[in-house]
Amino acid sequence: MGLKYKRILLKLSGEALQGNKNYGIDPEFLRRLAQEIKEVVNLGAQVAIVIGGGNIFRGVSGATQGMDRATADYMGMLATVINALALQDALEKEGLHTRVLTAIEMKEIAEPYIRRRAIRHLEKGRVVIFGAGTGNPFFTTDTAAALRAAEINADVLLKATKVDGIYTADPVKDKNAKKLDKVSYKEVITNGIKVMDSAAVSLCMENRIPIVVFDVRKEGNLAKVVKGEMVGSLVEGETL
Repeated sequence: MGLKYKRILLKLSGEALQGNKNYGIDPEFLRRLAQEIKEVVNLGAQVAIVIGGGNIFRGVSGATQGMDRATADYMGMLATVINALALQDALEKEGLHTRVLTAIEMKEIAEPYIRRRAIRHLEKGRVVIFGAGTGNPFFTTDTAAALRAAEINADVLLKATKVDGIYTADPVKDKNAKKLDKVSYKEVITNGIKVMDSAAVSLCMENRIPIVVFDVRKEGNLAKVVKGEMVGSLVEGETL
């Protein structure tokens, strides 16, 4: 089966790296995730990744506890770099060539983000991990994912979560919540559906980048999405 999406931007939350832990990084989950990414690379997909830092430090949380918001957000950006390096290590243990590019320059451990360099790495078959969000406070890593997806001309933005798609309400709290297989950008923004923040969704809408929300914990899901199989929920133009 061929690939529906040749160049993907995978958005991973920091919490996803926790696995079953309450904090930090679960090495076993990281190893399995690296194997899933290797599978799609072997299929011929070009893979770029934006990673969050909520498993280590969340800027918004720090700000609500009295910390200056900009300072808290910069700390959160540094947390994403820690996660990026951990993921890079796991990917390289699987034999993948990997580059970490950061929006905040830290040349001893990663390359600075340069759009053309990132695209060149992808063309050479390297997995590119974008760290430090957009490099600016007050912007989420969801927005960073949408921005990078647009910059590298990604075919799709894959939002990796702990649930199997988009629901009308939190399926854990509401038994009557219904799964939405397909929804439009405008419906997500207008109805306040919790997929990504509105700035990220708007960026994807303006650049016609579809968003697929799927459960990253289920083995084989990432490859299925890249092949175009119906997994999770799809956000694109107007619903039919």
